[in-house]
Amino acid sequence: MTDTHAHPVQLLQPDGRRVLDREYASLVADIGANELRKIYDDLVVSRRIDAEGTALQRQGQLGLWAPILGQEAAQVGSAWALKPDDYVFPSYRETAVAYCRGVDPVLLPRLWRGVAHFGWDPATVNMANPAVVVGAQALHATGYALGAKMDGAEIATVAYFGDGATSQGDIAEAMVFASSWSAPVVFFCQNNHWAISAPVTVNSPSPIAARAAGYGIPSIQVDGNDVLAVLAVTRQAIRRAREGGGPSFIEAITYRMGPHTTADDPTRYRSAAELELWKARDPIDRVRRLLEREGLLDDEFLAEVTAHADEVAAELRAATIDMPAPAAETLLDNVYATPHRLLDAERAELANYLAGEVHS
Repeated sequence: MTDTHAHPVQLLQPDGRRVLDREYASLVADIGANELRKIYDDLVVSRRIDAEGTALQRQGQLGLWAPILGQEAAQVGSAWALKPDDYVFPSYRETAVAYCRGVDPVLLPRLWRGVAHFGWDPATVNMANPAVVVGAQALHATGYALGAKMDGAEIATVAYFGDGATSQGDIAEAMVFASSWSAPVVFFCQNNHWAISAPVTVNSPSPIAARAAGYGIPSIQVDGNDVLAVLAVTRQAIRRAREGGGPSFIEAITYRMGPHTTADDPTRYRSAAELELWKARDPIDRVRRLLEREGLLDDEFLAEVTAHADEVAAELRAATIDMPAPAAETLLDNVYATPHRLLDAERAELANYLAGEVHS
């Protein structure tokens, strides 16, 4: 991986036309008609899940939701590059990655409804649960990658984070460690232009990908709204990690068209004109136009995709509304991997509290 492109890698223009890039187009040469249609389905379903999650929060069914509107290609494209034994460490926004990794969508709201410490069992899909502490997951990914390397496992790990997280010390420490020990980790930055209300130019006046050079890590910028380009560059980085080449850094340039979370009002800090500019670069529209150009889009297929998205959304809504509150005595379940005396004492104290026998 070399950052030799004058512009972010792009294989698909906003109007659906392909871009001839001999180096990166070859990395997705196996993506034929069936794969393109499946990618489109993943994009549409991911957006529908996100819309339902946002609506559920607005209706008081969830405490919080972190929308991905506009970032679907960055997530679906990178997820498609992963193999089953690769391991993902997300931030709190990788809904589409989770869906593509096989997480049952009905599990996604558990954490945000406040009924569990987690959404899904990481071991079933090789993907950790959402990391709310900004940047912490990069350290987790690096440690896991190094452990896998020491065990002789030829896998890659991926740490997802946003542009704002690159100002956190955890990201810097993870990159130093990964570079020093040649850990097989891919740092995947979704530059969505806004770290809550601060524009990316505040966090980084120069390209974020350029920071990796200071750690001796190869990096690249990619059009994050181009699902094929994201797939190509992520495949390259994953292959490098699996073959012992060490860490890589990907900056996927995309845009958060919704709020940072449902607790945020983006109209207070960004212009409507900026939003309209990025709507014209919508990642799903781009793939739809490609399918149209290549004769792969018809009414029957569109109806199937819409029906699939609606079905998933309906299941998610029903599961969320019917999600039972956990028993209070289960509060300490799944906090530690193995039992110990301190945990036993805390359980006893919790039981006394619940029984109304609070002791100081």
